[in-house]
Amino acid sequence: MAAKLVFYQMLFLSVFLLPYSQSADPDPLQDPRPPSVNGFSCKPVSDDGLSKEGNTTNAFGVSVAQGNVFAFPGLNTLGISMNRVDFAPGVVVIEGKVLVGLVTTGNVFYSEVLDLRAGVSCL
Repeated sequence: MAAKLVFYQMLFLSVFLLPYSQSADPDPLQDPRPPSVNGFSCKPVSDDGLSKEGNTTNAFGVSVAQGNVFAFPGLNTLGISMNRVDFAPGVVVIEGKVLVGLVTTGNVFYSEVLDLRAGVSCL
């Protein structure tokens, strides 16, 4: 009789408590480095594209290096993108206005117009 009681107690615990122990955090919709879910491989895992100077010998004297999933597939499914802007010598904004901004992963655009006076620097 005691063996049946223990058996039913263990059955009860395993049936009703097992789903709670199998719960997981649903936030990551994909593994940070899936093999090829959306056409991008997970390699390379390192990139030096943003550390190199850009070619600024164009009419505007500006070069933009992209650090997104197209240039660096290791960022696949992480929602990260960054750019590096290089100005040629003499193309620095001495005085005037510059529009700087960013787009979040939630597709929200934040921007600000910086009014640069002589002697003011910004990063």
